[in-house]
Amino acid sequence: MERFKTKSPILRNYPIWITGALFVLFVGFSVALEFYVFAAIPFALLFVAWSFYHLNSLLLFVVAITPLSISLKDSTFNLGVSLPTEPILAGITFFLLLRFLQNGKLPWSLLKHPVSVALLMQLSWMGFSILTSEMPMVSFKSWISNIWFVVPLFFAMFNVFESKTARSRFFLLYAISLAISCLYTLYVHSQYGFSKQTSTWVMFPFYKEHTAYGMALAFIFPFAIYQVLKNQKLISYVLSAGLIMLLTIATVFSYSRASWLSIVAALGVYLLIRFKVNLKYFFFGSFIVLSSLYVSQEHWMRVFTKNDTVSSDNFSEHIKSISNISTDASNLERINRWMSAIRMFKERPLTGWGPGTYQFQYAPFQHSSEMTVISTNSGNRGNAHSEYIGLMAEQGLPGLMLMLVFLITLFSTGFRVVNALKVGSDRSIAICALLGLVSYFCHGVLNNFLDMDKAAVLVWGSASLLVFLDLKFKKEFHSLKKTKKSVLE
Repeated sequence: MERFKTKSPILRNYPIWITGALFVLFVGFSVALEFYVFAAIPFALLFVAWSFYHLNSLLLFVVAITPLSISLKDSTFNLGVSLPTEPILAGITFFLLLRFLQNGKLPWSLLKHPVSVALLMQLSWMGFSILTSEMPMVSFKSWISNIWFVVPLFFAMFNVFESKTARSRFFLLYAISLAISCLYTLYVHSQYGFSKQTSTWVMFPFYKEHTAYGMALAFIFPFAIYQVLKNQKLISYVLSAGLIMLLTIATVFSYSRASWLSIVAALGVYLLIRFKVNLKYFFFGSFIVLSSLYVSQEHWMRVFTKNDTVSSDNFSEHIKSISNISTDASNLERINRWMSAIRMFKERPLTGWGPGTYQFQYAPFQHSSEMTVISTNSGNRGNAHSEYIGLMAEQGLPGLMLMLVFLITLFSTGFRVVNALKVGSDRSIAICALLGLVSYFCHGVLNNFLDMDKAAVLVWGSASLLVFLDLKFKKEFHSLKKTKKSVLE
């Protein structure tokens, strides 16, 4: 009984209790009086203190809450923000800037990596594109939001991955919150009989629509499979099996055809890794296939135009509708957006119309013969539905070329890491990151989400993880080589 006589130090720490009580009272009175801005002040101070004392755990906290963040949009100021993640990421970026101004130190080993160089070149061109933008203020806001995604989630996250525990928990944290949003989505969807028509919005407010939701599911899917297959205790296996079952059901009822295709693409790349296929042969074979498809495009266009199966609740019909470019409104609207983007690109091939401007500028570039029942003359229903074609319209040919350079360096790094690492948790997590990135950038042919925190956390975090493992392996390899040389001498 003696152990109950001694109070815990935290129970005797009266300043903590007093501060907590004042915190609760301040927030309570602010909400009661509907002064919501004032209610946010204590939370802002909390995150400021958190960034000073333990930035790494704050970044992992951001990863954990991102699937449950809520997007708000103010049409008056043409401003959209995801709460609470984007304000936190913006604050971390500002904090890192202040820290740099204070000590002048930069992570040169990270900055000199080819992936980092390609990424910085992208951001630099994006910043330059503001000068020639049709809407400079919109482009400036788009550039700034990209910076507050990249700086914390790629550059600052690099230090987080020095911890092996953090590396193993990065995807797990996102997956747990994603599972919660899946349960919510499936519950709401069940109220409408899991219909295809309602599948586009039932995940709101956590995901704005089903393609973004499907993107996150596809990205996490390889990790969920790894969790089931790895050696673990029975209770962990049961939880992992429950996760993969939940994600599978959620993916099916997302009705996101792009998500399904991206998972198939990730599976194809995994088979290359599993059977150690030389990537040179793979790229050569891909080039032959794509060239053949290009030469025979007229034949395939005739096949596609004969397909009149539209997307529906019937899964077999929904899959068949992927190639329907004659009557399926969703597919035709994508083509309308792509053709509008291509016409915008042709008018300004070098500089584009400016980052973030496509959705405000594409309306005049639509042709009436290509418009669908879901088209709008005001051009106010989203982006170009392609990471690559939209980039051409907004940042011109240099923007697209820099994106391709980034992808080449990123996937080269990913495959190098996977091939170099020994079998173990780091290699498995690297494979999960690589396959997730494959699913995302394949998905990027049909949609674009890098301006959203839901995708940015996964893409930039995974890229940072692969770069960290690449530099870690090189450092260990050179250290081992130096040790062997000294022993021989």
